[in-house]
Amino acid sequence: MSTPVSRPSVLFVCVHNAGRSQMAAAFLSHLAGDRVEVRSAGSAPADSVNPAVVEAMNEVGIDISAETPKILTSEAVQASDVVITMGCGDTCPVFPGKRYLDWRLDDPAGQGVDAVRPIRDAIETRVRTLISEGPWAAG
Repeated sequence: MSTPVSRPSVLFVCVHNAGRSQMAAAFLSHLAGDRVEVRSAGSAPADSVNPAVVEAMNEVGIDISAETPKILTSEAVQASDVVITMGCGDTCPVFPGKRYLDWRLDDPAGQGVDAVRPIRDAIETRVRTLISEGPWAAG
């Protein structure tokens, strides 16, 4: 007998796991707290999180300086209820029964903090919408 998961999980995926997916995971963790399990990964992870992304997140009071890019695994996808891709294309494994969303956002790779801010703000807006519409929504 299957019972509903009390704490749904979301996986954010982009190519390098150094920008968009890190910001999205940080916003969801910050805004939803322990109501949701949050993961992020990349199909070809970078060595470190983009410094401009770290700086842009610090500006809104979220410290992601200790985060490290992680490799995307099929296990991470299987363990997640919602998979949100951000430009990983066909490299993201697809499993039946998962909810997939594709967020088309500019890649902050190689960009300065001025270019990262609007991407950060777009991600925050999408995460807030996700929280309000998700199974973890209050009420």
